[in-house]
Amino acid sequence: MIQPQTLLNVADNTGAKLVQCFKVLGGSKKRYAQLGDLVVGTVKKAEPRKQVKKHEVVRGVIVRQRRAYRRKDGSYIRFDENAMVILDTALKNPKGNRIFGPIPREIKERGFSNIAGLANEVI
Repeated sequence: MIQPQTLLNVADNTGAKLVQCFKVLGGSKKRYAQLGDLVVGTVKKAEPRKQVKKHEVVRGVIVRQRRAYRRKDGSYIRFDENAMVILDTALKNPKGNRIFGPIPREIKERGFSNIAGLANEVI
């Protein structure tokens, strides 16, 4: 469950390390984001001389969350961290060219097949 003020790790190689969410996209009353939802955030920590700089406003998709997510078959999936992948201005494409860590298959089902294709492990 991701909401405004939540700190998210970044699971790609754009240079950002930590992003703070300040808006969950998907309607005026949408309060929480979960796997596959779009969020807008600001970069709090970044590596020097990379694509994304500190204080930059970015859009991204949630790829890992600590709260257990219930799948259609009744099982649950849960991760150790909250993480996102930064997206390009064309909303479905990732800005980086590598994805780190496991990615759930719900990301591919939500239409982000490019992210699932770059990931080395899809759970």
